[in-house]
Amino acid sequence: MKRLVVSSLLALAVAAPSVAVPLARAADKPTEVALAAANQKFDPAEVKVKAGQPFVLVVTNNDPKKAIEVENKDLRIEKVVPAGKTVSIRVRALKPGAYVFIDDFNHAAQVKIVAE
Repeated sequence: MKRLVVSSLLALAVAAPSVAVPLARAADKPTEVALAAANQKFDPAEVKVKAGQPFVLVVTNNDPKKAIEVENKDLRIEKVVPAGKTVSIRVRALKPGAYVFIDDFNHAAQVKIVAE
């Protein structure tokens, strides 16, 4: 009986890490936030994210001729999105508040990201 308990615990100890690793990887994947740019504006104009958690801003430039540059100087983010392309921008965990991103090629195009 003692051998059965010891061998069961040993088998469980060996199997547990293989089960825990995929779960941890899935939990570590940052949330993706979709954002489109067209007609010199961002859609949606405001996005809400969870404060304290990193996320990926997935920006699609629907303009077939003009590139855009997504920028927030405070967060040190500056990324060019070529015409007709999609680019992923990793954003670190934000403190609660509002963060404005602009198209540096057209300052009238802005999106507000609200971390709550």
